[in-house]
Amino acid sequence: MFNEITFAYPWILYLLLLIPLMVFWYFKKGKNRQPSIVYSSFNVIDGIPKNWKEKLRHLPMVLRVLSLTFLIIALARPQTFSSGQNIYSEGIDIVMDLDISGSMLAQDLKPNRLDAAKNVIDNFIKERTTDRIGLVIFSRDAFTQCPLTIDYNVLTNLLDQVKTGMIEDGTAIGNAIANGVNRLRESKAKSKIIILLTDGMNNAGEVDPMSAAQIAKTFGIRIYTVGVGTRGEAPYPVQTPFGIRTQMVPVNIDEAMLKKIADETGGEYFRATSTQALKNIYDQIDKLEKTKIEVISYRNAKEMFGSYLGLGLLFFFLDIAMIRSIFRPIP
Repeated sequence: MFNEITFAYPWILYLLLLIPLMVFWYFKKGKNRQPSIVYSSFNVIDGIPKNWKEKLRHLPMVLRVLSLTFLIIALARPQTFSSGQNIYSEGIDIVMDLDISGSMLAQDLKPNRLDAAKNVIDNFIKERTTDRIGLVIFSRDAFTQCPLTIDYNVLTNLLDQVKTGMIEDGTAIGNAIANGVNRLRESKAKSKIIILLTDGMNNAGEVDPMSAAQIAKTFGIRIYTVGVGTRGEAPYPVQTPFGIRTQMVPVNIDEAMLKKIADETGGEYFRATSTQALKNIYDQIDKLEKTKIEVISYRNAKEMFGSYLGLGLLFFFLDIAMIRSIFRPIP
C-alpha cells in the first residue's frame, strides 16, 4: 500500500502501536464486565438466536480503530513524488556546402572524393540529435538540395541522390556561400555554421567568395572550409574511345582563399588528403560545434494526508453516531 508513499514525519507512525493495546484493553474490559443478570446456567438461553445488534456489538470499536489509524497516518503527512527531466537544448543550424563538380570524381579518396564526402557527411548527420541541417550543392552554380530540417531521414535520402552532372561543371564557391547564408540569415539558433567542402578554385558564379564571407560574418555565421584532395596529382577517370581510363591530373585547391574565408568568419580551415583524414575533420567539427543540452531534474511532492484525514474523520463521526443512536446504552 505504501510502496510509492513516503512520510514527512515518519516517527508519528509509532503511535500505531497504541492500536493493538487499545484492542487488547477493549476485549479484556469486556471479559471483566459484570453481567446485569446472574444465571445459574446458560442452558435456558442457548437456543435463543442473537439479534443483529448483538452481532454488530463490536462495530463501534472497529470504527474507532479505523478512525485512529487513518488520523495517525494523516498526521505523518504521507506524500508521493513525481520526478522527471526538463531538457533545454541550445540548437545549432548547419548548412553543408558540397562541391559536386566533375573533379570530385578523382580517386585519391576512396572510392572517389564525392562518395567519400557523402559517406562522411552521412555519418556526421547521424551524430546530431537536435540540430537543423541543410544541404547546398554547387558546381558552376549553387542550389539547395535540402532546406534546414531535423528530419534526418529525408536529408540523408536527398544526400544519397547527389551526383556529379546535376549542375553544369565549374566551381562557384561564392555562390555556394551566398546560398548557405540565405538559408541561415533568418535563423534564431544560438550558433549558425556553414561547412564548405571543395576540391578546387573559384572559377564560376556571380558572387565573390570573400564578399560572401563578409556577408556571412555580418549574420554571425561561421564557415568551416575543407579542401579535399591529395597533394600533387590524383587519379581521375577519363572516358576514351577504348572505355574509361585513369589518368593523373594536378590537384589545385585555393587553400589561401579557403583559409581567409574561415578566418574572416571565425571558422577554421582543414585539408583532407585521404578518406580517413576527411572523417577525422568532420569528427573534429562535430566536437567543436556540439549542441549544448542542459538537463534539469525535478521532483514534485504531492500531499496525500487529506484523503487519510477525511477517512479518519468519517469513521470517527460514524462511531459517534452509532454510540448515540443504535448502540446507545439503556439508562
